[in-house]
Amino acid sequence: MRLLFGNTITTVTTIMILALLGFIGASIWNRSNITYWGRRSLFLLVYGLVVCCFAAARDGLDKTIQNAVDGSCAPGLFPLISIPNLIGCIGAAVILLAAIATPIAKSQQMRQIWFYMMSGGIMMKIIVMEIARIAAGV
Repeated sequence: MRLLFGNTITTVTTIMILALLGFIGASIWNRSNITYWGRRSLFLLVYGLVVCCFAAARDGLDKTIQNAVDGSCAPGLFPLISIPNLIGCIGAAVILLAAIATPIAKSQQMRQIWFYMMSGGIMMKIIVMEIARIAAGV
């Protein structure tokens, strides 16, 4: 439980991740009733960015980067060159691609596909980071 609710940042991040997963799940479950996929994608992008910032703070990504640059502090949870950070960057690239493509898409069906792509990038990041945190035992 300490992994999910160990301190304030961890608790807030866990709740925000669960809300994000609930939003994605509800969107997929009610996909036949949704008419504006662009709005859902925008909300997913903005809220996902906020969750990502909380997760980066929780895992000490800023400390990892500062340690790699000047060595003035101890690194965060994951090394700069690691599978979780690499997968995080790949997921971010998928999310960014979907965020750029969604407003360009001409139909709601294409926007729906880009929503799923963005959701897939988010799910990939969440799954890898949470498994890595469990494996690290922090």
